[in-house]
Amino acid sequence: MAFHKLVKNSAYYSRFQTKYKRRREGKTDYYARKRLITQAKNKYNAPKYRLVVRFTNRDIIMQIVTSEITGDKVFCSAYSHELKAYGIEHGLTNWAAAYATGLLIARRVLKKLGLDETFTGVEEADGEYTLTEAAETDDGERRPFKAFLDVGLTRTSTGARVFGAMKGASDGGILIPHSENRFPGFDMESKELDAETLKKYIMGGHVAEYMETLADDDEERYKSQFGKYVEDDIEADALEDVYAEAHKAIREDPFKKAESDAPKKTKEEWKQESLKYKTQKLTLAERKERVKAKIAELREQQ
Repeated sequence: MAFHKLVKNSAYYSRFQTKYKRRREGKTDYYARKRLITQAKNKYNAPKYRLVVRFTNRDIIMQIVTSEITGDKVFCSAYSHELKAYGIEHGLTNWAAAYATGLLIARRVLKKLGLDETFTGVEEADGEYTLTEAAETDDGERRPFKAFLDVGLTRTSTGARVFGAMKGASDGGILIPHSENRFPGFDMESKELDAETLKKYIMGGHVAEYMETLADDDEERYKSQFGKYVEDDIEADALEDVYAEAHKAIREDPFKKAESDAPKKTKEEWKQESLKYKTQKLTLAERKERVKAKIAELREQQ
């Protein structure tokens, strides 16, 4: 029998270092995080901002975050469900919605800092690759607000929605260092970006094309997949206007709230609503009765 060397011996286990909790849970890439938050010492405690983009099944979460020893601090945030206030009611996680959410957070940040008039960004989305540059003011040259894209564990494949969110924030007037080679429409062979293709995605053109295809080929599936669009009489041709109007409205008022005809709930009503989903704790007497019932059930089975 061949000699088998014990690699993981007692010395290995006695020196084993447990990984961070969020690494064990598979939530944080600390290799990437370290490089995103490390600031040069000669910046004298100046904050280093990250544009954090996260996608859920029904929402897009975007935040401007800075890291301190005490933890991460959120400077500003925007969510795709807030786009309902600007006329975008459906498809809140697609490429076009990601762009609109990016535009929303950019305009909010600049408004908060009083830089919204100095840095207007790209006022009409044209799909061209642009970076926000320094602007001339009465007090001299003013550098733009700078943030670095934090994609988390999202795959950064060409055409990914995370780059739609980044493009929206960049067009909104924030400086986010990036290149054009991950946008939809970029040709790997010629190394050039097709601005028309990118603009189509920004304005929801790819969704409109799919709607038209389904409507012609499979009407039943079209009604099933785009039922909410049908209910609101939104057709493929109208999508571009919906997004164009939303971009315009975001620039006019980035802090607009969605209005609803439904009566507002009081704190007590919201409390009762939350109790519906909360498991009630059993009392001591109820727990004892539950144990007795289980013992009786087991004896009957025997």
